[in-house]
Amino acid sequence: MSEHSALGELADFIARSPLAAENAATRRRNLDGLTARLLPRQRRSVTEMLGAVLALSSRTRRMVQPRTKIDIDVFAPGGKRALRLTLGH
Repeated sequence: MSEHSALGELADFIARSPLAAENAATRRRNLDGLTARLLPRQRRSVTEMLGAVLALSSRTRRMVQPRTKIDIDVFAPGGKRALRLTLGH
């Protein structure tokens, strides 16, 4: 008969699962992680999905528009330039 029988191997088995940890808090944390992955994911509402679609479409629309340059000149009552503000490239 062989030196290692199935019963002998079972007796020498050492559990390496995180659920077999010595610390109860570690076992609980690992079990919570397993159950969280098994639960069905929460579904988003239609309004949340519609809001995401509208945000993405408006961002895309802004990205394809040409850049605009704005120049503002402000003159004092005497005709001299009081302020010059340039926005854009």
